[in-house]
Amino acid sequence: GSFMLVNTSGRFAGQKAHLLMPHLKENDTHCIDFHYYVSSKSGASPGTLNVYVKVNDGPIGNPVWNTSITATWNRAELAISTFWPNFYQVVFEVVTSGHSGYVAIDEVKVLGHPCTKTPHFLRLQSVEVNAGQFATFQCTANGGTDSGDKLWLQVISFFPNALISGERRDSERNVKHEELWAVHFINIRFFSAFELLLYEPPVPIAPPQLSSVGATYLWIQLNANSINGDGPIIQREVEYRTSSGSWYDIQPVDSTSYKIGHLDPDTEYEISVLLTRPGEGGTGSPGPALKTRTKCADPMRGPRRLEVVEIKSRQITICWEPFGYNVTRCHRYNLTVHYRYQAGGQEQVREEVSWDTESSHPQHTITNLSPYTNVSIKLVLMNPEGRKESQELVVQTDEDVPSAVPLESIQGSTFEEKIFLQWREPAQTYGVITLYEV
Repeated sequence: GSFMLVNTSGRFAGQKAHLLMPHLKENDTHCIDFHYYVSSKSGASPGTLNVYVKVNDGPIGNPVWNTSITATWNRAELAISTFWPNFYQVVFEVVTSGHSGYVAIDEVKVLGHPCTKTPHFLRLQSVEVNAGQFATFQCTANGGTDSGDKLWLQVISFFPNALISGERRDSERNVKHEELWAVHFINIRFFSAFELLLYEPPVPIAPPQLSSVGATYLWIQLNANSINGDGPIIQREVEYRTSSGSWYDIQPVDSTSYKIGHLDPDTEYEISVLLTRPGEGGTGSPGPALKTRTKCADPMRGPRRLEVVEIKSRQITICWEPFGYNVTRCHRYNLTVHYRYQAGGQEQVREEVSWDTESSHPQHTITNLSPYTNVSIKLVLMNPEGRKESQELVVQTDEDVPSAVPLESIQGSTFEEKIFLQWREPAQTYGVITLYEV
């Protein structure tokens, strides 16, 4: 039985005296039984008697019980349950008020059985919760309580203590370590503790790796063995989105490699992995993203509706139906104009690149042609993966002024009343000659 007597005469307010009990380490229920007395002749309180329970030599926390005036000796019980590996220490504290008087504690006993009047907590179960979620604690005690009794949750933690009445939900987020929590009722003074195990949802450290690339698919390795946060991993998902735009999708994955299909050709995607551990809120944020681009696909078709805009003797202007990415299936492509015609008894074959592909009325002019000549024209659409041709269009250039009659070919035969002339055709007739004038 420990004894403590504090004479507050001549003491200024705020001075403290302490009585420390031995550590309680047994895996058992204890009852701290003590008598106390707080009195002064003036009627003003000489000080406050506080009782604390220190958990595992941690912070002293808040008082589990206190009083400031009694005038007579009273008896109190403090019920404590300890469960390995936790241990506790009961601390009695007197804080002087500046008034004269006495504060006494006597017959402090540590009994190895439950208290007769004060309830005890049953063994509290540890609670697992993922960061960012609400934790719910079931705290059950044997014994009766009064309606005026308050519930206090004392947190031995890296974030501030908090009060509750009746029900407590902790919304502290993103804490990654094991916490020790203590629960007790202030007025009826019973005390126990349990652990809240806060787990950080898992996040891959590295981005996924690319295995192979197609025009409409990507094979990836998840590469998610190394994580930040806590396991075990019970689900893996692949999140992928276009780098430009807001479209995205999430797919569950049950192996270490995955084929993402139904993609657009020649498009950049960002791919990351989501990991989930047990419990509500167990899905971590997406890991680092792999940025990669699908290949181009073969063009869907060649250009359509190839038509003549204007025909001259030496040039032809053509137009065609506009087309876009849904036809080219690639952001890198070119359009060439292929044409052929007969000149000097030989077939001439030419091609020119058309730069007018983004226009809403695309057209192209072929120059340096021969007049009055059939020209076969087609358009060829090409990207890195393939080519598609339009239908062929055959056009004849207009007639033009013929070249001169060769001077050396003019021969004359003279008669009495006439001169008979003959000559060769011009080297280039450029059409049907309708008249010679002499």
